[in-house]
Amino acid sequence: MSYEVLVFLVVVALAFDFMNGFHDAANAIATIVSTRVLRPHWAVAWAAFFNFVAFLIFGVAVAATIGKGIIDPKIVDHYVIFGALVGAISWNVITWYYGIPSSSSHALIGGLGGAAVAKGGMQTLIASGFLKTAAAIVLSPALGFVLGIALMLAVTWVWARSTPRRIDRWFRRLQLVSASLYSIGHGGNDAQKTMGIIWMLLITAGTIGAKEPLPMWVVFACYGTIALGTLFGGWRIVKTMGQKITKLKPVSGFCAETGGAITLFLATWLGVPVSTTHTITGAIVGVGSVQKLSAVRWGVAGNIVWAWIFTIPCSAFVAAIAWWLAHLFL
Repeated sequence: MSYEVLVFLVVVALAFDFMNGFHDAANAIATIVSTRVLRPHWAVAWAAFFNFVAFLIFGVAVAATIGKGIIDPKIVDHYVIFGALVGAISWNVITWYYGIPSSSSHALIGGLGGAAVAKGGMQTLIASGFLKTAAAIVLSPALGFVLGIALMLAVTWVWARSTPRRIDRWFRRLQLVSASLYSIGHGGNDAQKTMGIIWMLLITAGTIGAKEPLPMWVVFACYGTIALGTLFGGWRIVKTMGQKITKLKPVSGFCAETGGAITLFLATWLGVPVSTTHTITGAIVGVGSVQKLSAVRWGVAGNIVWAWIFTIPCSAFVAAIAWWLAHLFL
C-alpha cells in the first residue's frame, strides 16, 4: 500500500467518523431540543464538547473489537477497508436523507463483513465477533427500554407529591446532566469504531506492529472529528427521535437519556460496539409506554425497526460492490 493510498483511506475513515457524529447527533440532542431545555445550536455544541472529552474516560476496547474481532485481520487490505467505509457511508447518507434513525455502527460492521466476504468468502468472518454484535442489536434497545421504564417509574414514585411546575423546573436542569452523560457514552463508543478501522489500516500498511498500542494522534483525530460532525448534526433525524416516536417532557427526556447513557457506558467498558440509535430509541419507547401504550407511535417505531433489519445486509451489499470497484483505481 502506497503512502498516498494510506492517507486517502485515513481521510475516508475520518469522513465516516464525521458522518457518524453528523448522523447520530440526533441521538444525543433530540430529547433536550424537543423538551426545549436548550436551543438547537446550544444543544449541538453541548453534545460535541462531551463527545470529545469521552477520551478521558474510556479505553480502546471497542476499537480492538472492530479492528481485530469482526473479520480475519489477515485478509484486511486497502480494498477491504475502502469497501467497508463506502458501504457504511452510503447507508448513512441514504437514511439521513429520509430522516430514518439507523445505526452507523452496524452499517460499518455490515460494510466490513460485505467487503471481507467479497474477497475471501464466509470463512473470513469471525463468528464470535458477529454474534456479539448480533446480540447487541437486540440487547442494547431492550436494556434501554427496561431502564427507561424503571427510571420513569422510580421518578414518578419519588416525585409523586410535587407539583408539575416544580418537577418541570428540576428536570430541565437534570436533563443537562443526562444529555452530557449520553454524549460521553456516544463519543466513547462510536469514535472508537473509526479508531479500529484506522488501527487496521496502520497495521496493514506496516506503519505499526500488530501488538503495538494505538497511536495517540488517532485517538485525538477520531474524537475531534466525531465532535465536529455532531456540531453539524442532522436535523431531519432530530424530529423523528424527539417527537415522532412519543411526546417528551423534561422528566421523560431525563429518564430516556439516563437509561441510554447507562447502557452505552456498560457496553463500552465491555468492548461491545453497540448502536447509540438503537439504545436511545428503546429508552424513548420505554418512557413513552409508561404513560400509556397509545402514547408511543408504534408505526414510526416499526419503520425504525425495519431500517435496523436492513442496515447490515444493505451496507454489506454496497461494500462488496465498492470492494470490486476499488480494484479499478486504488
